Amino acid sequence: MKLRLIYPDIPFWRAETSRLALFIGGIEFEDLRPSREEILEMKTDGIFPFGQFPVLQVDGKTIAQTGAIARFCGKLSGLYPTKDDFAAAKVDEVIDLATDITMQMRPALRETDPKVRIEMRRELSTTILPRWLGFLDKLLQDNGDTGFLVGDSISVADLAVWRLCAWISGGIIDGIPINLLEGFPLLSAHQSKISNLPKVMEWIKRNHK
Repeated sequence: MKLRLIYPDIPFWRAETSRLALFIGGIEFEDLRPSREEILEMKTDGIFPFGQFPVLQVDGKTIAQTGAIARFCGKLSGLYPTKDDFAAAKVDEVIDLATDITMQMRPALRETDPKVRIEMRRELSTTILPRWLGFLDKLLQDNGDTGFLVGDSISVADLAVWRLCAWISGGIIDGIPINLLEGFPLLSAHQSKISNLPKVMEWIKRNHK
């Protein structure tokens, strides 16, 4: 099987979840990270069926949408439940929640008026994100003392939340404090747990400059 994952050279969760899942699973794939100019050409050539990325090509056939790609890569890598429908649905739930959180953030990230942007990001930090991050913290609580979001082992749900939260609290978004996760002990512990897994550490060393 020839796999080609297409996404810009940034460690955003939408692609990083699947990149890392394949890496952890030892699945060979082409990690294509096109430039802005190359992306424009790909859009013209119809590479992106819905005009957006990531896109995964499997033997020349295309899969679009973050969740679909993450599930596919998770199944290949053993990081998605294939014999427990309820657990699979819970993984899907987390990936959809990560998408919802991203969409909640989008208006404040795209606002061009400096004064409005400052106020929107203040609301993100004090009201919107604490509410949604609380949902993630509660999912960890509901899953017992495993330290994972679903079941008792790592899944693509954990990879998605790990990278999403690293983006949110990584100091790269102006107006979003780096200590935002401090009010969520289980989520903070989850970040540390995933970051210190040997294969994750190896991936970070190789790809996160």
